[in-house]
Amino acid sequence: MGGVTSAELPRRNRVCAGSVSAVVDLDAAIGFVVAHGDAVERARLSRLRTGAPTPPELLDMAEAGQSPDGGWPATLDGDIASVDATCFRLAELDDLGALGRPAARKALDWLAARQLADGGWEEDESLAGVAPSWARPGDPEARFFLTANAGYWLAVAGRDARAGGPLDSRVGGAYAGVVHGAAEALAGQLGPDGSWPSYLPAGWLSAAVFHGQHRYDESARILVALASRLPGMSAADAAWLAATLRRVDLDGTHPTMLAAHRRLAETQRSDGGWESDDGHQFDVHTTLAAIRGCR
Repeated sequence: MGGVTSAELPRRNRVCAGSVSAVVDLDAAIGFVVAHGDAVERARLSRLRTGAPTPPELLDMAEAGQSPDGGWPATLDGDIASVDATCFRLAELDDLGALGRPAARKALDWLAARQLADGGWEEDESLAGVAPSWARPGDPEARFFLTANAGYWLAVAGRDARAGGPLDSRVGGAYAGVVHGAAEALAGQLGPDGSWPSYLPAGWLSAAVFHGQHRYDESARILVALASRLPGMSAADAAWLAATLRRVDLDGTHPTMLAAHRRLAETQRSDGGWESDDGHQFDVHTTLAAIRGCR
């Protein structure tokens, strides 16, 4: 079923988080996912730790429910694709090494086609009654967050994808022009002190977009702001931040990454997992993000 036991993994699984007293126990984290994860989550763990290929039937399971236009709805019975839900699904598929498969490529092309004239993204107006606050159509904070999230996944996947057409001279691969537009839209709202007019996760997603575009000034300003907020972050936010920034190859010794590792060490539970902000049913997802961020 694509699972893995901790006995099969290398024993060098303790990652220092910047000081002797702050250590993330990856052995315990792996054990938590093995004990509590479903088949897809265990396959994600196996891929993250050993690069093991994911069985086709699990990839099919992870891709289920895709709308004909390429995105994924926010609910199982939904018929309108959601930018937010599609980005969440791409994160799962990324852990499975599936961003190059037809389902993800179709979703990425759908995201690219959904970009607005000003470079941003917004949910379909028909989702206004069901969208969470961070994705509500017409809300400027939601618009900034969705722009950072969609721009991030197009930047990550665009380096290898070819579905979007010929590469151009800008950084970012097949979706270079789209990501460039997203970066411009985000930069136009960034404060001189690195602040951003949206939810906390929009900060690290924006920093990752800028980093991938080699816009290091904007990225650095946000990273300084994030480092100052890390001591009070939830476990889920620290894990998401670390996973996002490592995915765009921010060095693990960067001060913001070290601060994230310290926060993860402080918030890791005795059972090896980390608590999700969205309910315990997502604790395994948060723990997988922490493992990705501490690789």
